[in-house]
Amino acid sequence: MAEEVKVMGMWISPFSRRVELALKLKGVSYEYIQEDLANKSPLLLKYNPIHKKIPVLLHNEKIIVESTVILEYIDETWEGYSLLPEDPYQRAMARFWVKFIDEKCWPAVWIACWSEGKEQEKAMEEAWEHLRTLENELKGKKFFGGETIGLVDIVANLIAFGVGIIEEVVGIKLLDEEKLPILCRWIEQLLSCDVVKECLPPRDELLMFFQARKEAIIATKSMVYKI
Repeated sequence: MAEEVKVMGMWISPFSRRVELALKLKGVSYEYIQEDLANKSPLLLKYNPIHKKIPVLLHNEKIIVESTVILEYIDETWEGYSLLPEDPYQRAMARFWVKFIDEKCWPAVWIACWSEGKEQEKAMEEAWEHLRTLENELKGKKFFGGETIGLVDIVANLIAFGVGIIEEVVGIKLLDEEKLPILCRWIEQLLSCDVVKECLPPRDELLMFFQARKEAIIATKSMVYKI
């Protein structure tokens, strides 16, 4: 009986893209189901009734939600390429950096990109501090996973690909090669990998999406000012 593997995701979501990247690294074939979070399907509400969001992994009769939980499930379910190291301490450290990226680094970067004035200045300092922390963790390594792409690299892909595009739209610079040479080199190496390229959303479409977001923010502020 053929194995059933499906991923419910959204083209722009780095969280569903990371699930696809993990499956591709493992060599697992899957069916992709595109979701519209503005008009959530009955299937999504059925499979993820608690959070009502993507990604969702369907593996035969099993339903797994939350991207980091899915990534570990993928690593433990399919043999071959390892996303996590074998050593228990190194595995614990990888989990630590995953939480750091999702809970500290990415939120700070996002706020820095979309805020203004003094709030943005403060947010950019915080974002730089977190990015420098990642820079230090990369010293002496090609990837966070060592010589090969690992769990932390997969999670950090949203920084590698997304930040540069948002910077272009909003007109700021966080990923400075002079300030963060090791992190910038990691980004270049990661994005040059064919398997990573396969899992990236179209750059032009992502650029248009964030440009539209910027214009919507400007229009909203203009409307508030008029009122």
